[in-house]
Amino acid sequence: MSSTASGKTSGASSTWRNWGGNVAARPVRQVAPVSVEELAEAVRRAREDGLPVKAVGTGHSFTSIAATDGVLIRPQLLTGIRNIDRDSMTVTVEAGTPLKRLNAALAREGLSLTNMGDIMEQTVSGATSTGTHGTGRDSASIAAQIKGLELVTADGSVLSCSATENPEVFAAARLGLGALGIVTAITFAVEPLFLLTAREEPMPLDRVLAEFDQLWAENEHFEFYWFPHTGNTNTKRNNRSAGPEQPVGQLAGWFEDEFLSNGLFQVTQWVGRAAPASIPGIARISSRVLSARTYTDIPYKVFTSPRRVRFVEMEYAVPRAALVETLRELKAMVERSGLRISFPVEVRTAPADDITLSTASGRDSAYIAVHMYRGTPYQSYFTAAERIFAAHEGRPHWGKVHTRDAEYFARVYPRFAEFTALRDRLDPDRLFRNDYLRRVLGS
Repeated sequence: MSSTASGKTSGASSTWRNWGGNVAARPVRQVAPVSVEELAEAVRRAREDGLPVKAVGTGHSFTSIAATDGVLIRPQLLTGIRNIDRDSMTVTVEAGTPLKRLNAALAREGLSLTNMGDIMEQTVSGATSTGTHGTGRDSASIAAQIKGLELVTADGSVLSCSATENPEVFAAARLGLGALGIVTAITFAVEPLFLLTAREEPMPLDRVLAEFDQLWAENEHFEFYWFPHTGNTNTKRNNRSAGPEQPVGQLAGWFEDEFLSNGLFQVTQWVGRAAPASIPGIARISSRVLSARTYTDIPYKVFTSPRRVRFVEMEYAVPRAALVETLRELKAMVERSGLRISFPVEVRTAPADDITLSTASGRDSAYIAVHMYRGTPYQSYFTAAERIFAAHEGRPHWGKVHTRDAEYFARVYPRFAEFTALRDRLDPDRLFRNDYLRRVLGS
């Protein structure tokens, strides 16, 4: 439960920066409310002062979706589980709760989300509002697991939304980009805690692409990482298991997940930034370092992994049927471009969902994510990749670098006008505006 003590308001202007270090903002004031009532009052006061309002979680978006020069709401004191309903198998959680705390708390209660992304540092509201997802044949993004939510709207009122209560708001606000109001609580569907067996295995890219449909169909959760400048990938298949639990050993886990995937990987990024010509050789070695392994554990310990090496990322969802062709085009572009890419390309999938602006809205999707080490020039790579993704009617992740605008989104989202009409109704004066929303939704 949230504390009842008064929250904090910072009047002095200080610079806020995102996790990736590529976005900065200087809000007039920052507010950390401890209750929904206090948050609503902060919204009403900002409206009276003629200041725009944005809420920000842990800043894991690479876009300026949360940036503002007005009032920045920090929900870190709005945390904890409000209620667990074992009859309806739902959990209601305060919006500022980090996913890692929710996952651990659910596990202690013998419960779990059905699917999740590969990092869990974000707040539940930040993750869902931008469309954070994992990979799944049948199970979709975190937002698709929402059964209800609570929203403070532009006039400072509190709106409850579900499939039966304000359903038109619920359809959009599960992934609302911060444009419809400030989410204060979320009700997720949960299920009894289960086990997943993960099978990680190197595999040639040509084989992965040739057998992709089969690998997708035969596994509940399939993903792979392709190492540019090589024909190598590392694949991961997660499937439900009857057990017994066989977690990664402490020493093996430290060696592979910390020493290799974070420590040694950090060193290779430093070397690659200092000497770009060395990157193809490093990539060939890196792609062969991780060996095959199989382990069985509870979901969040299988789905998620530590990410300590800072980077900047672009990710697009393309129709799943277009994945193989899109990835072949990306590989050909890298080979002829002279670019030196030191980060692997991540590929995941999601089934179609019914959320208005979900990247998987209305279509089975595959995600292709390109990364560059923080501090290295990424524009040439991302621009060339984006040209390929857009040619396949790709939909960019709302929290990751892209250059698309409202005109483009109106073409690739059949229900785009439905979202903007709802925004006109809930926030006609654009209290929740910023430059990013002006670009992606129009003025």
